[in-house]
Amino acid sequence: MMIGKRLNDRYKILKLIGSGGMSIVYLAHDMILDRDVAVKMLRLDYSDDPDFLRRFQREAYSVTTLSHPNIVSSYDVGEENGLHYIVMEYVKGETLKEYIQRNYPIDIETVLKIMEQLTSAIAHAHHFQIVHRDIKPQNILINSDGKVKVTDFGIATASTSVTITQTNTVLGSVHYISPEQARGGIANKKTDIYSLGIVMFELLTGRVPFSGESVVSIALKHLQSEVPPPSRWNDTIPQSVENIVLKATAKDPFYRYESVDEMKLDVQTALDQDRKNEKKYVIPSNNEETKIIPIIKDVPNTNDEDTVIIPVQKGKDNVVSSNNKIQDKKNKKKTKNNKKNRFAKFIIGIFIVLTIGGLLAITVIPALFLPNDIEIPDVRNMTYENAVTLLASKGLKVNDPKEISDNEIEKGKVVKTSPGIGETVKEKSSITIYKSSGKQSGEMEDLTGYQYDSIKDRLKSDYKSVTTHYVENDASEGEIVDQSPKAGDAVVQSDEDLEVWISKGHSSFGIRDLTGWTKGDVNSYKKENNLKVIFQDQQSDTVDNGLVISQTPSAGSQVKEGDSIIVVLSSGAPIQKPKEVLIKVQVPYMPSVPDAPETIQVYITDAKNTGDKPAITRTITETTPISFTLTILPGQTASYKILGDGQVKEIVPKQNEPY
Repeated sequence: MMIGKRLNDRYKILKLIGSGGMSIVYLAHDMILDRDVAVKMLRLDYSDDPDFLRRFQREAYSVTTLSHPNIVSSYDVGEENGLHYIVMEYVKGETLKEYIQRNYPIDIETVLKIMEQLTSAIAHAHHFQIVHRDIKPQNILINSDGKVKVTDFGIATASTSVTITQTNTVLGSVHYISPEQARGGIANKKTDIYSLGIVMFELLTGRVPFSGESVVSIALKHLQSEVPPPSRWNDTIPQSVENIVLKATAKDPFYRYESVDEMKLDVQTALDQDRKNEKKYVIPSNNEETKIIPIIKDVPNTNDEDTVIIPVQKGKDNVVSSNNKIQDKKNKKKTKNNKKNRFAKFIIGIFIVLTIGGLLAITVIPALFLPNDIEIPDVRNMTYENAVTLLASKGLKVNDPKEISDNEIEKGKVVKTSPGIGETVKEKSSITIYKSSGKQSGEMEDLTGYQYDSIKDRLKSDYKSVTTHYVENDASEGEIVDQSPKAGDAVVQSDEDLEVWISKGHSSFGIRDLTGWTKGDVNSYKKENNLKVIFQDQQSDTVDNGLVISQTPSAGSQVKEGDSIIVVLSSGAPIQKPKEVLIKVQVPYMPSVPDAPETIQVYITDAKNTGDKPAITRTITETTPISFTLTILPGQTASYKILGDGQVKEIVPKQNEPY
């Protein structure tokens, strides 16, 4: 059980997230960089198998070579106690297979966005001469934002390598395998183009083009049948979009896209106005070509998500011949030899001789004058003039040349011929030469707005050179603000010298001491220095209302234009509530006329009363308690006095009550 264990004291295994034929994938946490990662681990059953170990190490090499936003990144490769593993980027999302099953039907714009990312990723791999060989929706991840990541380069190989292993097997997923892979041929860049076409077919229709009861029955359909048009299942597909699938999945690699870059350009322009009335792509027929289909032992159909191994059989052709035996019956009856019979035989003999002579005249004799068969010589990489000379020397005619882009053959030199190199044609046949017009150009991407550090590795791998210039600018530090070539220009990335201008922000300066300033003074300073100010209010016993108490950053700190500062303004001293004091007094009964009622008056001086008139007037006939409240302001005092019978006679002396 791997859950909870740590690899090399760094990667803590959290849970199982997937498994395949030769490996298991775990979610893990990088304890050093504090991030989640995916750890792909070779099964212990195969750790001693040199073939599987070689494939696993090849994947590790492939993914570390590639750096592209649509290819899963590789962080580390290691081995511990016989466990071989690759640490890769963890992508939160689902496989493209799950996405199709959950979201079909998918709108055309979304399909094209997904295909643009896929073709961009595979074109990048091809740039490094790496052929994936197992492109299928199960090896493509997609997150909630629609960003696509290609993974599982476990059977990827250099574009010049042969796909057949020492055990004469072909690797690949049968629903997405190319005809040349199925027959055990060489996997090259056009192999990946075919698989991309099948993936696009599934995005458009929600199904794969071929199905069957066994691996072999499906593989034979790839060999013998053209991929049906996707519009058979989805009649909303524009012809320009369907043509991409038809061209990418041509059985003959000659009729497929020359490169993934060319396919990507078709994807990007599929909905352009000038392609609205595009005619259906028709693969040229070649009825004279003899197709050789290998005999493959039947293999049961497995889960279509697995990469399968199809055995390639080597054997002699089986020739079945039938001979019709004609046995003449002997005529046992003897007839007389008379003149009539001899004359009849003579006539018959003459007829036979004339018949045979006629047959020879119309078959054998003309054949002596027919043109010779000529094998078209290999003129690739020759100059056009040298190729014409060589073909003419073989007795062949040359049509006007055509130009096609090619990322490998120098401009002006021969890419291919039609009919193809090595084919046999009659003497004086016409041959069309295809010259290279140079590498496939594409539209320059818009780099402005990106943080340079986040894409610099990709730029250095995609372009011939990258030159940086740093300028003061309103944009955030490190942001690309200009570029050459400009976005939209036609470029060949691998030949392009790229220049980018990167913002270093504004030069810094020391901020002044703003304490004691008014809000208006601060606003003037803000405008002069292009700063942003956040005002906050705070009560203060020491700073007058409306003046600055403090600031952040402090005086003298370095700031740049556009930075924000916090300024605290005084809202004055804290306001305290008045104090309420309850007074209870026993007022003695002391009338000026014996036994008569006495009028009592209470004079109060406080926050509410000025003391110039009675606050309370009452008549008593006996000693009586009186209650009242004094309201005292902070730092102030209050007083009261009590008089009787309207005379200026203080019955209770004046009292002061502090706050």
